[in-house]
Amino acid sequence: MIISASRRTDIPAYYSDWLLNRIKERYVYVRNPMNIHQISKISLSPDVVDCIVFWSKNPRPLLDKLQFLNEYAYYFQFTLNPYDKDMEVQLPCKHKILETFKKLSDMISPSRIIWRYDPVLLNKKYTISFHIDKFFEYAMKLKGYTEKVTFSFIDFYKKITENIRFAEIGEITYEEKNIIADNFSRIAKESNLIIDTCAEDIDLSKYNISHARCIDDRLIAKIIGYNFVAEKDKNQRLECGCVGSIDIGEYNSCSNGCVYCYANYSQNVVRTNFKKHNKFSPLLIGETNESDIIIERKVLSNNTLQKELF
Repeated sequence: MIISASRRTDIPAYYSDWLLNRIKERYVYVRNPMNIHQISKISLSPDVVDCIVFWSKNPRPLLDKLQFLNEYAYYFQFTLNPYDKDMEVQLPCKHKILETFKKLSDMISPSRIIWRYDPVLLNKKYTISFHIDKFFEYAMKLKGYTEKVTFSFIDFYKKITENIRFAEIGEITYEEKNIIADNFSRIAKESNLIIDTCAEDIDLSKYNISHARCIDDRLIAKIIGYNFVAEKDKNQRLECGCVGSIDIGEYNSCSNGCVYCYANYSQNVVRTNFKKHNKFSPLLIGETNESDIIIERKVLSNNTLQKELF
């Protein structure tokens, strides 16, 4: 079993104490986003967790707690974008984020930290030349601290329509995508970085850009030291190459304040949810109540599953 922590919120940045409490107690509750009274109880025993994939824009609060994860295999999807606070309201300055990236890389190795430049968006301020310049700057500063970079182009979800309109973010044309991809590929090569795209249907193979598996069975196999066989995640978009995982986050709970974020539809709801957070609760947000139905989900280590099959 792979734990995703999390596509829905920045657990390392805001909920690291809660995560450590869940690790200590060896289980977590996760509400079904489509049925809030249905809760899954997920074992976090090292016997069944093959790997934890962390997603974060500022994992610094977790760095001094990594020793408590020694029984687990894990790696980081670390987003470092060039945007100011008009797009990423609550994030620290980029200098501090770069420092965190390098420190984390030194602690866990460059192979276990993926740089995400995600998403690329265009408006009058954030132009193609701006992105090329910033991608080059960051690639040079991160040289030797990561082995791969993943990028994507902004998706126009309905829930972020107003935010995007306010920021005057426009559609990216096919020609613009190719210009960006060509330049990013050249820079990545110069920086000794593998480059791929996240959930993009455009074919950029002529620039040596492949389709990503952000939750990557191949990388996990290298980290854990044995063969890892997993199916594609059927809950993700068709263009997504990720293998299956269980996400322990919750929507509308990330306080980074990113204008383009698909996981928050209301900052008021985010603030309300954050106030409900209890680091000792099995749930990320709030507590269970009498109308909740808790079902223990059967989970197995991939290693155990393969032994049972063969």
